[in-house]
Amino acid sequence: MKKVRVIGAGLAGSEAVIYLAKKGYYIELYEMRPKYQTGAHTTSYPAEFVCSNSLGSIDITSASGLLKQEATQLGSTLFPIATKNKVPSGNSLSIDRFGFCKEIESIIKSYKNIKIINEKYERIDNSIPTIIATGPLSAKELAQNIKKEFGENDFHFYDAIAPIIEKDSIDFNKAFYASRWDKGEADFINCPMTKEEYDNFYDILINAQRAPLKEFEANYFEGCMPIEVMASRGKDTLRFGPLKPVGLFDKRIKTEFKKNQFYAVVQLRQDDKMANLYNLVGFQTNLKWGEQKKLIQSIPSLEKAIITRYGVMHANTFINSPKILNEYLQTKKYENIFFAGQITGVEGYCESISTGLFAAINMDRYLKNKELIKLDNTTMLGSLIEYITFKEHKKFQPINANWGITKEIDGDKKRLKDKKYKNELRSKRALDEIEKIKNTLGE
Repeated sequence: MKKVRVIGAGLAGSEAVIYLAKKGYYIELYEMRPKYQTGAHTTSYPAEFVCSNSLGSIDITSASGLLKQEATQLGSTLFPIATKNKVPSGNSLSIDRFGFCKEIESIIKSYKNIKIINEKYERIDNSIPTIIATGPLSAKELAQNIKKEFGENDFHFYDAIAPIIEKDSIDFNKAFYASRWDKGEADFINCPMTKEEYDNFYDILINAQRAPLKEFEANYFEGCMPIEVMASRGKDTLRFGPLKPVGLFDKRIKTEFKKNQFYAVVQLRQDDKMANLYNLVGFQTNLKWGEQKKLIQSIPSLEKAIITRYGVMHANTFINSPKILNEYLQTKKYENIFFAGQITGVEGYCESISTGLFAAINMDRYLKNKELIKLDNTTMLGSLIEYITFKEHKKFQPINANWGITKEIDGDKKRLKDKKYKNELRSKRALDEIEKIKNTLGE
């Protein structure tokens, strides 16, 4: 039985280790928690969601939805388990985060060919086939060893986590359930604001004290921007971002529904299976905890909010993938060392899971002396990998799945102006390509 090491039991590592365990390899799974915590995780469970509990849209004509479907077709374990543990959130896949990670732990522990080692993995051993999926919170010792091994400076930025509150502390005389434009179920709790209420909220926010950053100057990732940083860009920035009121209507108020009912709206998303906890959508923050409480309780409907988790900020690390990796997520220096997940420069839960699966697929093929799989940029996963391994980046930064990185589609230019129609064609093209790859894997 061939031995493989998987470093990190986050989303990417968990996906990779389960895929390889099914293939019959003996696997050493290194996970430093709970012996060494990261500052962002709160449990010892594998595949823990540390920020939002949402995996994004389930619509395959969205970038996120397509990526989930591609990975599912290629053999993902985590996406079906996420669906099994879903909580109401309209057209999105949001999960009971603890139900999900407990089930992943149960699956991993059910394999006798997986040995879990709760220690830091500090130095790459290139004599053993290894997938490094330590995420954005890698141990300093390993980060330094990666830098030494590959001769590239490690990059880093700060990531922020949103607060969570108890549902029973919300005032539903003011708050209401609705999804934007009534699409899907009315799964979001909405806290509306008048102009005066928003002005007060904004004044508190821009004057609030922030927790000090450590070690290096913040280099924020645009996809997870702290709310106070967004607010500093202009008074109306939030009203066109996470607090936009467009398409949200309280049906208790009689109106023609032809224009916005409210000046701004704070949305809350269910965070657990029992619907006792809700997170504030788009409220990633680095404010001091006392300031967070003051800010949240200034929001109409949340004046008596009980906060069960405050927002925090933590350092994220990612490698210089264009210099270090090829299109198989294999290192150019060592053919038996692969990287996966956020440490490669993909940003997001779906992206981490998908690259964990892809690295495991190619590790399996490498060990069987088969040709490694390369995905075309007509697929969302292929486009992500092409982006993070593109050699000509002038300033490499983390990336989410998005249509802008995929290959353009040919067709009637007039019809292609219809975004929905265009994305339907893109999705079909991608899934047809993934089906071909799936057939190759079955050889």
